[in-house]
Amino acid sequence: MTAISLRETLDEIADNGRTVDLWLRDDDAVEPTSALEQLVRLTKDHAIPLTLAVIPEHTGQPLANYLSPFDHIDVAVHGWSHRNHAPRHEKKRELGLHRPKEVVLAELRHGFEKLEKLYPNQFISMLVPPWNRIDDAIIAGLPDIGYQTLSVYGREKPASLPCLNTHVDLMDWHGTGGGRLHDSLFDDMATRFRSETRGDATTGILTHHLVHDDNAWTFLERLFELTADHPACRWRSARSQMTALSP
Repeated sequence: MTAISLRETLDEIADNGRTVDLWLRDDDAVEPTSALEQLVRLTKDHAIPLTLAVIPEHTGQPLANYLSPFDHIDVAVHGWSHRNHAPRHEKKRELGLHRPKEVVLAELRHGFEKLEKLYPNQFISMLVPPWNRIDDAIIAGLPDIGYQTLSVYGREKPASLPCLNTHVDLMDWHGTGGGRLHDSLFDDMATRFRSETRGDATTGILTHHLVHDDNAWTFLERLFELTADHPACRWRSARSQMTALSP
């Protein structure tokens, strides 16, 4: 599948009177960097809403000052420290039950309050678990400390609060460590667009600006050029979708 094939898929969707919704989530923001500036510039130039998952423990006023002029950016909570607490034989996890549940939830409350204060106009009550993993018992406690939405990776599953997930990851984590092949990414997107018939389905694109190589940056440019003005596509902010998800 190539960009041309994806465009043909979108043309067919438009001809059938349908649209597809997309949203963009980027993880691990802590401070202003040249990579973050590139992402912000790219999304602003193409009018793409951006959700930054910010790590509360390691961030502060410099990032808040940098982001404050940009009205296309929402800020979500990315755990507390992005520190692994699972033993070696398990997959990495910060938000598991390797520590008392009360300790984990207290950190998440602290992270919520810190980012809410730093970003009075851009903060959203969304939790993005590090490594996209979280124990069900932790999820159950999130509404009591203010969280309204959970965002992980993969198809949405029933949970004790609404989920707004990502579904296409740009990075080849277990291979090159850089951006995935463009044709493979376009294929993933076209397959999802063709299979999702629910009107409320949204496709989440997942990026990690700090580790992007040229391949990842070039794909984002190609994707935005293809979709930003296509009649079958609607890029949406996390904030607007959270409102729609609220009971």
